[in-house]
Amino acid sequence: MRRKLAAGNWKMNGTAASLSEVEALAKAHPAPKSEVLICPPATLVAQMAWKAKGGPVRVGGQDCHAKVSGAHTGDISAAMLKDAGASHVILGHSERRADHGETDAEVRAKAEAALAAGLVAVICLGETEAERDAGKTLGIIGSQLAGSVPEGAAAANTVIAYEPVWAIGTGRTPTLEQISEVHDFLRAELAKRFADSDGFRLLYGGSVKPSNAAEIFATSNVDGALVGGASLKAADFGAILAALDAA
Repeated sequence: MRRKLAAGNWKMNGTAASLSEVEALAKAHPAPKSEVLICPPATLVAQMAWKAKGGPVRVGGQDCHAKVSGAHTGDISAAMLKDAGASHVILGHSERRADHGETDAEVRAKAEAALAAGLVAVICLGETEAERDAGKTLGIIGSQLAGSVPEGAAAANTVIAYEPVWAIGTGRTPTLEQISEVHDFLRAELAKRFADSDGFRLLYGGSVKPSNAAEIFATSNVDGALVGGASLKAADFGAILAALDAA
């Protein structure tokens, strides 16, 4: 059985005062059935890890460099995240691919670094609205999966998150049939490469909120969610977690 995962991506939001939301979430959900992960800005990783120690919330980074160390001003390595208390790292998010021009090969290199450091890599895939409208969704997703997920990936160290670019932060979500089509496709593609493919957790991300969480989690091959804005408040993220626990 795959343990479900509720992952929150705070993006470029949050200060030390925001850590009270993590404490509130842990207090309201002290023993969830699902795994809980929050990925704050790098400035909060160590503080959040300290606050969350011994509780149900795990902490991750939002990106890492492919190198262990070196002359890379402003970057952070997977080993540094691990040292700060992180257990996971998000890689290949569409905002990184779009804003920083990250390629599948670069995402793969970062994933290899994350796995080498002992982090769980949460690798993001997703098509743009133009690609969806052109009927290219599965081709794009298949290409990103093949190019971004390293050979060293396994169910224990890698999570795949499907985030259609056109649904992120827009309030729009794909139909349940569209989500199911992509997640079933991902499961089949993973089976071509990995012996433990059935153990990989597949997350859906893109305007997930308390009002639509239950129906998304009831969809084929959806093992949880990668949540953006709704993860910033304990009440909203807690409601999504509750829906996942009940699925």
